[in-house]
Amino acid sequence: MTADVIVCGLGPAGRALAHRCLAHGLSVTAIDPFPDRYWTATYGAWEDELPGWLDPAAVAVAVDRPTAWGSDSHRIERRYTVLDTMRLHDCLGVDGARVIADRVIGIDRGSVRLRSGAQVRGARIIDARGIGRSPALAEQTAYGVIVAADRSETLFMDWRPDNGAHPDAPPSFLYAVPLGGDAMLLEETCLAGRPALDGAVLQDRLEHRLRSRGIELSGSEPVERVRFPVQGGRPGRSRFGAAGGFTHPATGYSVAAALAAADTVAAGASAWPVTARAVRALRIAGLRALLDLPPVDIRLFFDAFFALPPELQHAYLSGRTDLRGTVDAMRTLFAGLPPRLRRRIAAATLRIPLRSQLRMASAIIG
Repeated sequence: MTADVIVCGLGPAGRALAHRCLAHGLSVTAIDPFPDRYWTATYGAWEDELPGWLDPAAVAVAVDRPTAWGSDSHRIERRYTVLDTMRLHDCLGVDGARVIADRVIGIDRGSVRLRSGAQVRGARIIDARGIGRSPALAEQTAYGVIVAADRSETLFMDWRPDNGAHPDAPPSFLYAVPLGGDAMLLEETCLAGRPALDGAVLQDRLEHRLRSRGIELSGSEPVERVRFPVQGGRPGRSRFGAAGGFTHPATGYSVAAALAAADTVAAGASAWPVTARAVRALRIAGLRALLDLPPVDIRLFFDAFFALPPELQHAYLSGRTDLRGTVDAMRTLFAGLPPRLRRRIAAATLRIPLRSQLRMASAIIG
């Protein structure tokens, strides 16, 4: 039996794609070693990123104007949502698909080889298995605890230096979001590192930060640990989600982008027009700049970013195909930084200075 589409991997991206392929009337084979397993990570998204077809039940909580801290406090003029992973899983139903509990070991032209020895054929094969870890790839890491919901305000990023880290040590920030009900996640996060900070360091920093704010932990709180690459993945029609380059290099977010693109890919169109590829190149340049910034300058960088007009913040954080907005955001941010940071960021982009990259992107959009 040959399916219209084979989806390899049933994480949020793969499951969303299989779900939308079924909605488009396609026959689907979905392959994953543990196809019914619920996800344990916390997934956040800006409300305006979520597609209209997504069941609102997938959203656990929404927060108006969350706070970000560099050296100063900034209100982000958008609505931030935290997804309920169990409900998200169930909303992305794959009833009607042929679901195979097995591991993909090879993808050939028109067929998939499985660890069991079976071979499955399909007209289209899409790899949504994520990105494998590698020392060559920058990673995001985090250590978090789940506490009562009244322990903190919602903090999208909090770079204040009260986590006990040495000023010259690789930086980390506090991410504090409600999970719904009476629960809140307080998480110390290394945005991107090569190598990234390990969990033990982040645990020490989180506990130090919370003590400094009068928040005592009992030691019995549920724990969330995070580690995944923010680099890797290759755009193309045969890959989707993180495997297909959907991870935002400067934030690590990918779930909302995959949800938003699932209908496009299910319909057989490309999720990677030339504008999206150009935006990705600029975001990768932004990651190189972040990785090269001295720790003491990170807060200054994010003060400048969150001082951008809301539409430019939106373009850089969420405009996967918005080349003009991304160029304007990066150009405005670059101009707003002190000269020493501008020189550092331009050098960090390697090969092509940032100003030249922005000029090239401007030429593409006319």
